[in-house]
Amino acid sequence: MPQTPSGPPAGLQRPGPLGRIAGWSFRHRGRTVLLWLLAIGVAFGLSAGLGGKYSADYSAPGSDSKQAQELLARDFPGLGGESIGVVVHAEGGVAGDAARAEVQGIIGRMAQVPHVAAVDDPYGPRGKVSPDGKTAMGQLHLDVANAPDMPKDDTKRLLDLAGGAHGGLEIHLGGMTVQQAEQGAIGSEGIGMAAAALILVVTFGSVVAAGLPLLTALGALAVSSLLLPVLAAVMPVPDWSTSLAAMLGIGVGIDYALLLVTRYREWRSEGLEPEAATVAALDTAGRAVVVAGLTVVVSMLGLFAMGLSFMRGAAVSAVLSVLIVLAASATLFPAMLGWLGRHIERLRLPLPRRRPDAGVAVGAGWLRWSRLVERYRVLGAVAGVAVLVALAAPFLGVRFGFPDAGNDPAGRSNRQAYDTVAAGFGPGSNGPLLLVAELAPGTGPDAVAGLPAALGKVAHVVAVTPPVPSADGRAVLLTVVPDSGPQSSATGKLVRELRDHVLPEVAGTGVRVHVGGATAAAIDSTANISRRIPLLVGGVVTVSMLLLVVAFRSLAVALKAAVMNLLSVGASYGVVALVLEGGWAGKLIGIDNPTPLPAFVPVLTFAVLFGLSMDYEVFLVSRMREAWLRTGDNAESIVGGLAGTARVITAAAAIMVAVFAAFVPSPDLPIKVIGVGMGSAILIDATLVRLLLVPAVMHLLGRGNWWLPAWLDRRLPQLHVEGHTEFYLPADRPELPELPEQPRPAATVA
Repeated sequence: MPQTPSGPPAGLQRPGPLGRIAGWSFRHRGRTVLLWLLAIGVAFGLSAGLGGKYSADYSAPGSDSKQAQELLARDFPGLGGESIGVVVHAEGGVAGDAARAEVQGIIGRMAQVPHVAAVDDPYGPRGKVSPDGKTAMGQLHLDVANAPDMPKDDTKRLLDLAGGAHGGLEIHLGGMTVQQAEQGAIGSEGIGMAAAALILVVTFGSVVAAGLPLLTALGALAVSSLLLPVLAAVMPVPDWSTSLAAMLGIGVGIDYALLLVTRYREWRSEGLEPEAATVAALDTAGRAVVVAGLTVVVSMLGLFAMGLSFMRGAAVSAVLSVLIVLAASATLFPAMLGWLGRHIERLRLPLPRRRPDAGVAVGAGWLRWSRLVERYRVLGAVAGVAVLVALAAPFLGVRFGFPDAGNDPAGRSNRQAYDTVAAGFGPGSNGPLLLVAELAPGTGPDAVAGLPAALGKVAHVVAVTPPVPSADGRAVLLTVVPDSGPQSSATGKLVRELRDHVLPEVAGTGVRVHVGGATAAAIDSTANISRRIPLLVGGVVTVSMLLLVVAFRSLAVALKAAVMNLLSVGASYGVVALVLEGGWAGKLIGIDNPTPLPAFVPVLTFAVLFGLSMDYEVFLVSRMREAWLRTGDNAESIVGGLAGTARVITAAAAIMVAVFAAFVPSPDLPIKVIGVGMGSAILIDATLVRLLLVPAVMHLLGRGNWWLPAWLDRRLPQLHVEGHTEFYLPADRPELPELPEQPRPAATVA
C-alpha cells in the first residue's frame, strides 16, 4: 500500500472550510459530542416550553368554499368548524319511543364531551330520517377549526358512547376527527432504522462502519424532531409533516454518512492517517453532500410557490430536517471518527470479504458493468427511456380528489357510518353542499325564500333544506344534497353549474350565495393546486439546473439531470396510480378499492423526489468530473465514476427505499401513498436511471458533457464540488484496474 503524508503535501492549498471543520471536530471530538447533546437538551426544553399543536388548513385561499367557511364561522357559530356525523340504524326502525329515548340519552352524554359545541338531534329540525324509517342522521358540531385540533382521547370517548347503544340500535360516528382517532400508530421510524442497519452491515461487513451512519442520522433526527413542535407554534404545520421530516432525516442522514464512510475508507486505503482521511473525506465527498443537501432544500422551498399554508409548513419542516443532517454530517460524523476511525473495520461479520484492487476502491463486478454500459450505450439509452415511459403510463388515468370514509377499511365506525348513510339516504348525503347566502345591508331573509324551490329543480339535486337565517340576519344557510358521492366527477360538475349559472340567475338582488362544505372545499383545493403545479415544476427545475451548472460547470449535465429526474418522478407517479386502482397492487399495501389521489401528494413528492434524485446525480457526476479533471478522458471518467460510486449508490438507495417502505403500512393514506411513491422513485432512479441511463447518455454525448461557454465559465463562481483530490492522492496512483477479458470498445463517440 502506498504511503502518503497524513495531510496535504507541503506548499499546497489548505483544505476547504468543510475539511477545516472536520479537522476541528476530529481533534475536539469530546467537545463536539457535548455540543450535540446540549443541542438535544435545548431542543427538548424549547419543545416542552414553547411547542404548539400541529394544524393545517387545506382550503384554497380566496376560493368560494373558503368564503363560505368564513361566513359560517362568523354568522353560524359552531357550524364553521369540524363536525362529527351521528348515524343511527336499526332494522326494526328508529322512530319508536324506545329508540328515540336511547338515542337522545346517548346524544345528551355526547354533548357533555369537551369540544362538542352544538348538537343536531337526529330527530330535530336539522336531523334526517330515511324514507324506510331504519336510519337517522344528526351531527355533533365541534369548537375546533380543523380535525387535527380535536384531541383523540375526546373522540374516542364519543366512540365509546356510540358503542354503548342497546336495543338493537347501531350508532356509528363519521368524519375526519373519527378517522384520525381510529387510525393506529406504526413505528415506521424504528422499522426504517432497523432495515437500514441491516443493509449497512451487509454493505460494509463491519458493525463499526455500519454504526457511524446510524449514529449520525439519530443525532440529527433527535434535534429536528424536537424542534418541529416549536415550529408548529409559529406557523401552521400539518401533523403528517413529522413523518415526512422523519423520512427525509433518516434517509438522507444515513445516505450522506454512508458516502462519507465509503470515502473515508478509500482515503485510509491510500495510506492517510485517520485525521487526514477524515479531512480528505469531508473536503471531497463532503462537498458533494452539501450540494446534494442544498438541492433537496431548493426543491422543498419550491413548495412556497403553491401559496398554501400547509405546504409551507411541510416544506419548512423538511428543510429544517435536512439542514440539521448537513450539520451532523460536517461535525458529529468527524467527531465519531476521532474515536472509531482506527477501528472502522472492527466487529466484522462472517461475510465474504471483497479484495480491493491496488489502491482503487472499484469492484471488478461494477467495473464490468460500466464497460458493458459503455459498449451498449445506444441500446441502454433507448431501453431505459422506454421502461420509464411504460412505468409512467398508468398516471394518465389517475383520478384526483380527497379520499373519504368510503376508502377506509371495512369495520371502522367511519366507514360504517359512510356506508349506512349511502344505503339509507343516497350517496350524496355523505357530501352535502352548504350554501351560505350573504345578505347585503337592508336585505331580509325573504330575499332567498324562492331559492329552495329553484335549487330543487336543478338536475342531480335530490334535496334542499329550508333556509336557516343567522341570529343577526346577515346570512342564510341551506343544505343541498346531490345524487352523487363526494368523489364523483358529477358532484364537481354540479358545484360548477351552481356557481357559474344557477345561483347568479336565481339569487335575488343584494344576495350573494357561496357554495361550501367539505366536498366543495376538496374540489376547490384540488383545482387550486392543479393550477399552481407548473409554477412549482418550473421553479424547482430551473433553480436546480442553475445549481448543477455552477457545481459541474456543464450545461449538458444540468439539462440531462433535469430530464432524467422528471422521467423517474413520472415513473413513480405511474406506480402510485397503479396501487390506487385498488387491484392486485393496491391490495398488497391495504388499498382495497379505487381511491382518488390527493392533489397535494404528487406536488409534495415531486419536490422531495426531485431533490433526492439530484443527490444521486451529484454523487455520481462529482466522481466522473473528478476523474475528468485528472485525465481529460471522457469515456474513462464515466466508466471510473460509475464503477467507483455504483456500490455506494445502490446501498444508499436500498436504505432510502427501506426507510420509505416502512411508512407504507401507515393507516394514514397520504403517508402510505407518499411512502409508495418515494420508495419506487428511489428504486427506479438509483438503478435504471443512475446505473444505466445516465452513463449511457453521457457516453453518447462524449466530450460535450463538460462543455460550458467561455463567457459563462468566467462569470460563474468556482464551487469545486469534486474537491481537490490531488492534495491527497499519490502521484503514481492507478486509475482503474485492467479487465483484459472485457476490453473497452475500439471507438468512443466524441
